[in-house]
Amino acid sequence: MPVKNRFAELLPEITAWRRDFHENPELLFEVHRTAGKVAELLRSFGVDEVVEGIGRTGVVGVIRGKTDTAGRVVGLRADMDALPILEATGLPYASKTPGKMHACGHDGHTAMLLGAAKYLAETRNFDGTAVVIFQPAEEGGGGGREMVEDGMMDRFGVQEVYGMHNWPGVPVGSFAIREGAIMAAADQFEIIVTGKGGHAAKPHETIDTTLVASHIVVALQSIASRNVDPLKQVVVSTCTFRTESEAHNVIPQTVLLKGTVRTMDPAVQDFVQARLSQVAEHTAAAFGATAAVKYMRGYPVTVNAADNTQYAIDVAQKVSGQVNPDVAPQMGAEDFSYMLNARPGAYIFLGNGDSAMVHHPAYNFDDNAIPFGASWYAGMVEERMPAA
Repeated sequence: MPVKNRFAELLPEITAWRRDFHENPELLFEVHRTAGKVAELLRSFGVDEVVEGIGRTGVVGVIRGKTDTAGRVVGLRADMDALPILEATGLPYASKTPGKMHACGHDGHTAMLLGAAKYLAETRNFDGTAVVIFQPAEEGGGGGREMVEDGMMDRFGVQEVYGMHNWPGVPVGSFAIREGAIMAAADQFEIIVTGKGGHAAKPHETIDTTLVASHIVVALQSIASRNVDPLKQVVVSTCTFRTESEAHNVIPQTVLLKGTVRTMDPAVQDFVQARLSQVAEHTAAAFGATAAVKYMRGYPVTVNAADNTQYAIDVAQKVSGQVNPDVAPQMGAEDFSYMLNARPGAYIFLGNGDSAMVHHPAYNFDDNAIPFGASWYAGMVEERMPAA
């Protein structure tokens, strides 16, 4: 089962879909045009059932195989949303909407899964049911969670689920995956430091929140360097430092800090949440100030089940023969984690070649990757549910 010849034939058509999505990016759950086109295409393929509005604006298609002797159901997922980025590619099919851009390749994911759906609806060379899942709001909105909480897994009888993401820096046609945690949990924090504002020429009459907050920023780095086992992955990044005054001669009353915490282990996640509050509050107290901490849990760790990881490797090996089965875990986050928490499955990376990194204004999905990704999607169905 190498790259399927049908996808070579379909490449111009799939590429046209992808570039249309790229020209017309939509954010979060507001993917009405994209979801509408996905649903229209699925119906034109002869997909047995197309359901819109799952998880607000998600689309699910059901494709039944030639036989169904064992009642098996395999889910395949792609994300549809773009990012609030001003595109800088200069491509003829660049975004028509300033400030919105497919800078993460979800246009490619959606197009590849559509190509796989068209092929599976044509051939139906499997014993069971394929469920193709087109998800909104991966970029911070938790669309995966919304679709799961909307009852998608039970409604369509999904038993195992697979997802894919393109990855710059990996050769086109190559795959990378690992068993266990592959992408991090992503939490957010906000810290409001309150002291005593005043004139910058009389700092002794104030409690200098800029100084206090600076000490907190530095002290938070001790969590990763001194509190967590160095063999455990953790990132604590303070990304926003905002005072209530922009004057040159005012010591502000308050300072707002914002940041992110990335972890691969739920126990480490729990520890860091508690420790972050301790460090911020006690550091502030040492200067006579206060620190009010708000900690928000985000996407959970993306965890590949052992057996399903091997299934994904086997199919990728047959598609291209270029598979890294022990890729380093990534500290980025992915809300496919909610689907993997609901059902066993696996998440794999597909090479995007020497492109700009995702979330960069010069990024572009490489259309040469389409036959490999579409073959992998379709192969997961045919290999997990071989024709009777």
